[in-house]
Amino acid sequence: MGASVNAVMDNAVSGNKIVGAELVVYRHGKIALRRTAGHFDREAGVPMIENAIYRLASVTKPIVAATALAMIDKGLLALDDLVSERLDYFAPKLDDGSQAPITIHHLLTHTAGLAYGYADAGISTGLGPTDKNFRENFSRVAAQPLLFAPGQGWNYSVAIDVLGAVLAQVHGGTLEDAVRTHVTGPLGMNETGFFVAQASRLAPPYADGNPIPTPMTDPQTISNENGGPTTFSPSRIFSDKAFQSGGAGMAGTPEDIATFLETLRQGGGAILKPETVAVAFSNRIGSLPRDDQGQRFGYFGAVIDDPVAANSASAKGTVNWGGVYGHSWLVDPANGITIVSMSNTALEGCTGRYPKDLIRAVYADLN
Repeated sequence: MGASVNAVMDNAVSGNKIVGAELVVYRHGKIALRRTAGHFDREAGVPMIENAIYRLASVTKPIVAATALAMIDKGLLALDDLVSERLDYFAPKLDDGSQAPITIHHLLTHTAGLAYGYADAGISTGLGPTDKNFRENFSRVAAQPLLFAPGQGWNYSVAIDVLGAVLAQVHGGTLEDAVRTHVTGPLGMNETGFFVAQASRLAPPYADGNPIPTPMTDPQTISNENGGPTTFSPSRIFSDKAFQSGGAGMAGTPEDIATFLETLRQGGGAILKPETVAVAFSNRIGSLPRDDQGQRFGYFGAVIDDPVAANSASAKGTVNWGGVYGHSWLVDPANGITIVSMSNTALEGCTGRYPKDLIRAVYADLN
């Protein structure tokens, strides 16, 4: 095992930044690094287990995006389809009162003008508690003003949740049915979905704390990197009333996620056409402004356009994102590398120093 990776993981645990973590790294199709550290359940004294099940948060997004693209490959959907023609309750208006022409492409790229925080407290953005279905929740979103006309800006948002509602409608059934049919089923990702495959392996979640992370309450609100609130509901994964959140609602394992990302790196396997993956891995937002220096956005996550500006050890064309429950992932096609970092600690495992230091350590050890 790499000395740099060991040091980062051990220091994060001993420094009380991360309670427990797993790392899976593939290089050229083979596992190059595999490690667990810290505690699965700190209070019970249980060390981190290999291939635990985690609430995925936004690691859900690329899986749902892949489901949409697979359905597009099969002619069931198109990138330029109007969302309002698929969901009769989702027709947001522009400032002049005209209907906003939001397409599937806009949802995939977060260029629809939607937000991740709304004045209407009845709106669920996928992580917090709710008993609403798609129609009940997203008809309320549709009544809110857009931040900009579709295609005119970039803003991380509930767009993939709306996409999930579209996929369920087009497939006929639940979003889980659509994802299982087009992505997780063909790839044998049997422990990843809008369910918990084995409750005893579901990692107890922790919230950033000082001096140490604390077991999450339900609901639990944490101040995010922008200073705003992020509200979690750890029990939501067990709810049969909450809509299946395409942006944040799945649970799964590092092995399943690595399988999925490796399939994309290798061209799409049994789920997507190689040309579809190539498009999805490229910049799909042109020159629209984004806060992340040196990074554009594709259909699965951020795309590194300038590694120096992005302060990244990975190559140009690397796709990356995370999950706010404590996860980070990266696919570097140029170097044949896939990294899956998962933890039970929010937000540090996603937006803190830990994933940034860990990725640098992986590249240092592999080189």
